This record gives sequence, structure tokens and C-alpha cells, in this order.
Amino acid sequence: MLFMLVPGIPISMTRRPPVDLNAIADATMERYGFEPRFPNAVLREVSAIDEDEVLARQEQVSDLRELLWSSIDNEDSQDLDQIEFCERGPNGEIRVKVAIADVDLFVPKGSKTDRHAGHNGTSVYTGVETYPMLPDALSAGISSLLPDRDRRAVVIEFSVMPDGSTRYGEIYRALVRNKAKLVYEEIGAWLEGAGPMPEPVREIPGLESQVRLQEDAAVLLRDRRMAQGALDLETIEARAVVEEGLVLDLVIQEENIARSIIEEFMVAANGTMADRLEHEGIPTIQRIVREPKYWDRIVAVAAEFGWALPPKPDSKALAGFLTSRREADPESFPDLSLTIVKLMGPGEYVHLGPHGIPLGHFALAVTDYTHSTAPNRRYVDVMNQRLIKAVLAGKPSPYALEELSRRCTWLTDRDKAAQKVERFMRKAAAAVLLRNRIGEIFDAFVTGVTPHGTFVRLLSPPAEGRLMQGEHGLAVGQKIRVRLIKTDPYKGFVDFERVGRKRR
Repeated sequence: MLFMLVPGIPISMTRRPPVDLNAIADATMERYGFEPRFPNAVLREVSAIDEDEVLARQEQVSDLRELLWSSIDNEDSQDLDQIEFCERGPNGEIRVKVAIADVDLFVPKGSKTDRHAGHNGTSVYTGVETYPMLPDALSAGISSLLPDRDRRAVVIEFSVMPDGSTRYGEIYRALVRNKAKLVYEEIGAWLEGAGPMPEPVREIPGLESQVRLQEDAAVLLRDRRMAQGALDLETIEARAVVEEGLVLDLVIQEENIARSIIEEFMVAANGTMADRLEHEGIPTIQRIVREPKYWDRIVAVAAEFGWALPPKPDSKALAGFLTSRREADPESFPDLSLTIVKLMGPGEYVHLGPHGIPLGHFALAVTDYTHSTAPNRRYVDVMNQRLIKAVLAGKPSPYALEELSRRCTWLTDRDKAAQKVERFMRKAAAAVLLRNRIGEIFDAFVTGVTPHGTFVRLLSPPAEGRLMQGEHGLAVGQKIRVRLIKTDPYKGFVDFERVGRKRR
């Protein structure tokens, strides 16, 4: 007999058949066109790689192993794509080096592993099971920048000026060695004065000042982007806590300064890469978010809060509105953010011909932008790595414009499909967590009002579902009380009915 364990709730004695979330995840992956398992041919190809032979190749690389490199990632992450190092420069600038794992070194273009990675296009993180783009022997092994291992990398340099502007620097190949694998939550709590100094920071000489310098650079970068109109959005994506097949809880990833360090460094590094490739006059890939197609609806949403936005898309004006709402009602701000994200439209990959005009990224308030900093997890980053390595070697582009165009269309589709898989599995996990709580009443926020239905998110646990009764007259962000009436993990359904406004 299998019972659901829910914190603070008595174990139900109702006999219920177990739910195989891993099987649901596999089926969902296949439904959206992914191959959830690696073919034997790929596994054989990867197992035949001789790491020592590959690393011993006589190639022109800089030896940067003595620098105090470190990474910041999730505690359980092994697919480490980047490590960072900062140093003070003249006149108040901070020089930043970001080393990106040289995945192309082990995954040649056209290999069986490459073709499988190109088909899936991205790693998919369902919370129940992770589906890596590359086999673990690569992404969590020889192509990962794990601590205390010599690794090949592509290093991207940029300088952060005192006013937060970025001066792009060199890009080159190097030999690196990660000195410390740091964790977002631990570093964030320490830097924000809410937790102790993490053990690696305490024990490794110079690491404290190194991390604090990284923080200084990230704050300058973020302040500059916000001033230029970058959108400070905060959406809630609950992650299932699963143990031995049981969904124990749903938890929300908290934003902190450690995550901001990595985000800002990746934006700057990706901008540096896009700028360099563009100036080389070869076909390239850019990551864009177009001006919002539904700007008129964004204007209407702002008007509901008494805020007037201009009739034409303006990122600075929208950023001002979002900042005001975050300050006025931080509790419901994630739901407003989600509404704005949906109305802005998704990001996409586009090919750019030689000396083409970049379309820009509306949400980040940057013009030149691509994805190049996560080649263990995203295929487009592997492609950009091959492009820059060809430039550095003085060789022709490995991709013709027509192939880039075809790849961009496919990888944009894979990116959207991955989001759909992850969203469905969050709903499936929530349905499992709540399946023994039918009839209970919860406090909730309205997260969406569309022709397809009205949707809500519970305050605790942060499960999302559809309002099946009492949905008329509601608006996004409104606080209400709902009763759980039905769950279906296999369809990803969590259904509620309205029972009144949320009690103060």
C-alpha cells in the first residue's frame, strides 16, 4: 500500500493506486517530440572517447589553471558549463573572465552524439527526472567543469566599467581548473547577511574577496541594465520534491544575489560572443525577444492599476510600471510578471547573415545577444562554440546560412516544447501531492484570465490549477479562496471552485 506524505497533513487511509511520475514524464517527453533515452549507438560512441588522448592534443591554448576559478550552481548540479574569475583593473574597472566548457572537443559535428543532441536541442528539467541533452559521461563527466580537474574551455573576457557599462574583450581557448563548486543558496544567504560563510569560501585563500568582487561587478551590470529598461520580472515555478516516488512538497526557487551574479555574467558574456561573431562577418545565431505583439493588452493591464503606458512598445516605461508594482504588492508580483511574460511572447533563435542588423532582446534591454554559455545543456551553445572556434582558428564557418536558418527554427521549437514538458510535469506533480486533499479550502491568487479559462495558484503549497466554478468577474492578481474538487496526474489537471475572497 502506498500513501502520500504531505507535511502537516495526516496520512490518508484511503487506498489509492500509486502514480508513476517517471512514466508520465517519459510519455510527456515523447508527446512533445523528444527522445527521452539515449540510443545505444550514442552510448557506445561516448564510452569510446579517450579523455586523456583528447586533452593531450597539441593545440594552441592558454594555461589559466592557476587562476582562482569558481562556479556557482545548484547543489546537485554536475553539468557545470561555466566558471568565473574577476580582477581589479585601472580606473575602477573590473575585468571578468568566464570560462565555458569545450563540449565541441568531445562532440564532433555530425557524430551520432551530435545528431541526437541536435534533435532534442536542450536538457529538460521536469523536477521528477532530468533528461540531459548529452549522456552523463559527458555533461556530468569529461565535458563538465567539475572542481579539481584540468579542463579545456573557451574563455570570454569583458570589463565592467564604474558606470556599469561593458567593454567587450578577447575570446580564446584555454586550459582551466575549477577551484571551488559553490551553491546558490549558501552563497546568496552569506552575501545577503542571512547565513554563515560557506566552507569553501572560509577555507580557500582569496576566495572571499574573489566572490565579493564578483558581487560588485554584478551589481554594476544589473543597475546599468535596469536603467536602460531591462524588465525585472519574477515568475514562480514550483519544483517538486520527490523521494522514492513520493511527492513530498512543492518548493519555489528563491532569487538571491548569487543567482544574480551568474545571470549578469552570462548576459555580458553572451553579448561579448554575439558582438565578436557579428564583427567577423560570418552567419550567426542570435537570441531575441521581439517588441511585444500584444502591447495593447499590456497597456490595458497597466491601466487596471492606474498606470499609463505609451501606445508604442517602450521597455523603460514598462520597467517603471513593474518596479512600482513590485514595491506596492510584492506578494502578487510574480503573477503579474507571468501575465506580462505571456503577453510579450516567447524568445526565439534567428539566424543573422554577414553584417546583418541585430533585432535585440526586448526584456534584457540589449541589442547583441546569443546563447553560448551552456553547451552541456543547450545545443545552440554548441553551435556558437563551433562558430567561434572556427574564427579563432582562421577556418571557414562550419555552418552555411541555410543550415543556421533551419537549425534556428528547430531549436526554437525545442525550447518551447521543453517549457511545455516542464510545465505539464509541475502540474502532474501538484496533482499527486494534492490528490488526498479533495474538498479542502485554500488561499489563492488569480494568475490568468483567458478565453480558455481562469487559472489560480495556491499560496501553500504553490500549486497551479484551473477554476472550474465561480470564475466570473475575476482579474489577475486578485486574492480568493478556493476548494479543491478534482486532480488528475495523468492529464495534469488540478481543478478548483471559488468559495470567497481571501481572508485578510
